[in-house]
Order: sequence, then C-alpha cells, then structure tokens
Amino acid sequence: MTNGDPISRDLATHLGQEERDDLEFKANGDDRDLLRKAVCALANDLPRKGGGNLLVGVDKHGRPTGLTVDDDLLLKIVNLRDEGKVLPRPVLAVEKGIYAGENCVHVHVSASPFPPVAVDGTVYVRVGPSSRRASREEELRLSERRLATDLPFDQRPVVGSSIRDLDVELFRSTYLTAAVSAEVLAENDRPTEQHLSSLRLVTPDTYTPTALGLLTIGFDPSNWIPGAYMQFVRYEGEDPSSPVLDHEEVRSNALSQLDALSRLLPANLRTPIRDIGGFRQEDAPDYPLAALRELVLNAVVHRTYETSNAPTRILWFDDRVEITSPGGPYGAVTKGNFMSRNDYRNPALAAAMKQLGYVNRFGRGIGLVQRQLERNGNPPAAFAIEDTYWGVTVWSAR
Repeated sequence: MTNGDPISRDLATHLGQEERDDLEFKANGDDRDLLRKAVCALANDLPRKGGGNLLVGVDKHGRPTGLTVDDDLLLKIVNLRDEGKVLPRPVLAVEKGIYAGENCVHVHVSASPFPPVAVDGTVYVRVGPSSRRASREEELRLSERRLATDLPFDQRPVVGSSIRDLDVELFRSTYLTAAVSAEVLAENDRPTEQHLSSLRLVTPDTYTPTALGLLTIGFDPSNWIPGAYMQFVRYEGEDPSSPVLDHEEVRSNALSQLDALSRLLPANLRTPIRDIGGFRQEDAPDYPLAALRELVLNAVVHRTYETSNAPTRILWFDDRVEITSPGGPYGAVTKGNFMSRNDYRNPALAAAMKQLGYVNRFGRGIGLVQRQLERNGNPPAAFAIEDTYWGVTVWSAR
C-alpha cells in the first residue's frame, strides 16, 4: 500500500474505460462482500491474463464517482487479504490512483498459483465484463491448474529464466544422445526447443526452463535455484581448524558438478600398495572410490533444492570424509527405515541421472556403499538424518 499523493498516470488511459475479464469497476468501497467476490474472481484468473485490476471509485459505465480516498479506505481494502474470508489468501497491491482526473483506489490482484480461490467456500470467476459464481466445469479447470503447480519441484517451470540459461550444446552432446537413439535423431528434424520440451527440460508452451532443465544443463543453476552448487574442501588435519589444502566451489549444472568430482575424488585418495601373499600386491585406497561416488550422487539427486539455499558439501579430512546436503527424509522414507526404503523428492532428476548413466538402477545405494566399505576395510558409514538435513561420515581405512 502506498500513501501520499496519487500516482501520476491516469488509469482511464492506462487500463481502459470499459470493464472486461481482467478489469472490474466498483463505485465505492462500502460493500465488502462485493469487493471480496471481485478479488476472488480476479485471483482465479479464468482467462489466464496473469491476474487483473479492480478500480474502486468508478461506476459500471466507466465514470469516476468522486470517491474520497484516505488511509482508512486503503487499509480497509488491504485487509481483504488477511481477514480469512478469501482463501487461499490473495496477493494484492493497493494504492491511491487517478481515473479520468478523479481519485480512486487501484487494486492489482495477482493470479493465484493455487486455484480455485473461494469466498466463504464459494468460487467466483470473471467472464467478460462480469463476475459470477463458477460453474462445475470452471471449478474443474481451476483445480487442474492447481494440480499442475503441485508437480514435484524439479518438474516446475522456473519463472524468469529462459532457454538462454541452458547449455544447449551440452544438451545435444550428452542428454539428447543418451535419451534418443541415433536412428530416431537421424530421422527427426524437430527444433531443439521441442526436444527440450519432450524431455521435460522446458515447458511445452512457453519453453520456460524447468528446475530439471536448469539443474541438469543450466550454465549456473544457482542464479535461479540458490542452493544448486557444491563446495569441496580438503583439510590437512582432522578438524575444520586445520589448514585448507584445496577448496573448490562448483557453480554449474549437476552434470558438470559430477564431472568435477570425478577429478577431485580420485586426486585426494591415498592408495598405498599392500602385499597379499607371495609376490602379489594390490592397491589399498583409504576409501573405495565407488562408495564416495554413490554417496555424492545421492546428495546431489535427493537433496531439497526448493526450501534451502545451502550447498551440497564435501569436507575431506585426514581421517574421514563428511558429505552433507539439505533435506531430510522424504515421502515413505523415515529416520528409522532409510537404509531399506526409497522415495524420490526429485523424481525427474533421479530418472535423468539414470538415463545418462550415472545410476545403474534405483534402490541399492546405501547397501552398496556399506558392502564396498567393508570389502575395503573401512568402518561402516555413519549417517546423521534430521528433519531438514542429511549427512554421512566415511572413516578412512587404516
């Protein structure tokens, strides 16, 4: 809400002088129930205009009524948002405005991401120049929109991003060739945008990148998904106060992150030679590389990207490696059954990693890690599972 002088632009010129599906007039602010219905109808955004505008102080013929606009009236309209009668709660911008040279209240109502919006349980929509109670078919259409926003985070569009944020060459050289056979590619001359859409990396209508698209082939997903990066720190010692031998922050897509780790992990392994009898010898790494790789892959794929800005972290000490990521147990997984139960916070990302060959099959990660550690002579991995956090410590084989 803004106070003081009215905004300078004249809304009669800027928005128009006739009601339509995204513009409604009310002569005054006396009838709060009518205002609620107007806000509800605009928030439901049946015509998909992105919301709409309500002008209080303009009659149905598009003429100003000479309304007195003061702070009390502005606050009265703002309170429509918080009084609990219009649910889900609408997003409003309320300000004093000018319409045909007279004062009015300009209410911009954003389209709700969670339709249908209702007033005391009744859904209203705006059709042409009128607001009315929604039909059953219209309510179903609104409900289907809500289901679309209930997709897992990795399948939702990231508003504001564009195909320019995606590494299309990386897509062509890795993702596309892994997902589509050479024979199909040779016969298929579809534009790149359509290939991206068919693999759920962009939306089919506006080609807006999904979270999956940014996470797998984005130049820097952390521009849009703040926690989508990785920190690697190698310490000379056994605690965080030890000198840092190496530090790397990988701000790139998941494919590039995993490629960077394919360099960092082997480079930090110590692999002495041990006798196994007679003249025979074998390598004896302090950690089995396959186990570390599996744990890092789990951290990247199964972490929450939606509700935390924290990165995935790999802290490498002289006696242990600690891998942490935000996001605790999800779905059917609990603190008590995580060793034997699987569920997927990011199902599309997990499927992409399998399609690209980073995962052989689902559901064997932790058991595989523990067996590899045992064969290598390491203690079992120690897991720390909290409601919003996942961590694992792997101890060196000594």
